[in-house]
Amino acid sequence: MSVSSTTGETSGGSWLYDPKVRSIFAQVVVVGSVVALFYFIIHNTAVNLEKRGIASGFDFLWEPARYDVTGGFLNVRSTQTHWDAFMAGLLNTFIVAVFGCLAATFLGVVMGVLRLSKNWLVSKLAAVYVETLRNVPVLLQILFWYGVFILMPKPKQSLALFDMFYFNNRQFLGPKVFFGDTPALSAAEQEAMIHRMGEVKYNKLVEASGGVENVPAALAESVKPVFGTGSWILPVSLIIAIVGVVLFRRWAKKRQENSGEQLPVFWISAGTIVLFPILCVLLSGTAVNVQYPELIGFNFVGGASIPVAFMALWFALSTYTATFVAEIVRAGILAVNYGQTEASFALGLRSGQAMRLNILPQALRVIVPPLTSQYLNLTKNSSLALVVGYPDVVGTIGGITLNQTGQAVECIVITMAVYLFFSLVISMFMNWYNKRIALVER
Repeated sequence: MSVSSTTGETSGGSWLYDPKVRSIFAQVVVVGSVVALFYFIIHNTAVNLEKRGIASGFDFLWEPARYDVTGGFLNVRSTQTHWDAFMAGLLNTFIVAVFGCLAATFLGVVMGVLRLSKNWLVSKLAAVYVETLRNVPVLLQILFWYGVFILMPKPKQSLALFDMFYFNNRQFLGPKVFFGDTPALSAAEQEAMIHRMGEVKYNKLVEASGGVENVPAALAESVKPVFGTGSWILPVSLIIAIVGVVLFRRWAKKRQENSGEQLPVFWISAGTIVLFPILCVLLSGTAVNVQYPELIGFNFVGGASIPVAFMALWFALSTYTATFVAEIVRAGILAVNYGQTEASFALGLRSGQAMRLNILPQALRVIVPPLTSQYLNLTKNSSLALVVGYPDVVGTIGGITLNQTGQAVECIVITMAVYLFFSLVISMFMNWYNKRIALVER
């Protein structure tokens, strides 16, 4: 009887000891706590904003920014909206993140391979580069490179290369190519541009253009888009070239597997992507104009320019992140069995071919996962751009707009959402690539 009684009590209270029930209960408690925490934060924020008379919402994005965004790749005037300033900062952040990841990858792979070189001097120089730069804070490196660039000559004493490229302490300049015809400006657009430039600049424009009758053409030329009327042939031909290259690479791979013959895939692919669009543009008769930078007064006018602030930020982020990429690449190569290297040499492959065709493809399975973290770090470290005056998303919407409008919560939320979006996109792409190169077991 006592045994039966004990068994009954145990079975009656068994739900307390059921792992599934306890797991569900714990999850409910955690979710409820998180919801309650978010409710408290949102409610408390709304109450405090109401007490201070600060209206919440995102309507301020469509108000005039009242500050200029310069020093990046998209200039915004003070009469444009906060949304325009945000988009300029977003573009600047995107550019430095993309080109930073590309440069860090290239430099990191090179340094990682050189660290394993049998040449003592090359190996030690690569080791000094890695150990030195990765132990210096990236903020100091940004300031160092900015100091280097601003010590370059002034615009009037710019360093010239082939009379087409100029380097000074403000920007790096080169030719700018325009495709298609210049679209005409409406009368309202011309009047708005004349009103913004003021009387003094307008008189100079009239004098430079040779008369009032030439002002409309001069105004249209000053805001001439890179891709004008009829330039659609360029992106279309580029897409066709890329699709053709993908199909060609697949065909070349199958041919190599069947016959063993290896084609110069890289050079054929690069030539197709570069030459095919150019050929299509020339055959279609699309207008192509080249604008060269010209020194007028104390600064250059025309051409394409890269701000010094961007160069300093890009150099620092790329060289700093490349040190960590180099160690990841070195570890990935060492993870590949040395027998693979010996097998490559036995097949008659040279050292460079063995590394490119056999070792690195196998090492990618070890390299890619930690490489994702470095891309994320570089993207988030780009928020330090403000120290050199590069107008990224933190400096525009998260800085000046926040101070002018007082919409701190909204501005910080937008800034956080931008970096969250970039991080998720990078993670999704790298996870897809990691699955693509993963070793499939039979």
